[in-house]
Amino acid sequence: MLVATLDAHQIDDVSCSDALLSLLPCLPFLQGSGSDTPTSSCCAGANNLNQKANTTPIRRNVCNCLKPAASRFGVHSDRSKQLPHLCNINLSVSFDPSTDCNSVN
Repeated sequence: MLVATLDAHQIDDVSCSDALLSLLPCLPFLQGSGSDTPTSSCCAGANNLNQKANTTPIRRNVCNCLKPAASRFGVHSDRSKQLPHLCNINLSVSFDPSTDCNSVN
């Protein structure tokens, strides 16, 4: 269902669908319907995406991919902000619906 609604354009080395699939295990946590902590597969996916998004242009493009998806799938802003800390990563790509992707470095 998630993949069928995605814009499959390529973001340098990261496609939009690849970015979203990396975070798919995080969806229950991000929607507030799962545990109060992300799963290990969620953290692994977020870390993998973070490693692939290694330049400012890639991070901005990934942000522009994730931002509308976050709104579409009901991501809670507070949960998206907690994810990097709870997964113990310095997540450089945001998927908060309120993020200004042009400010992502």
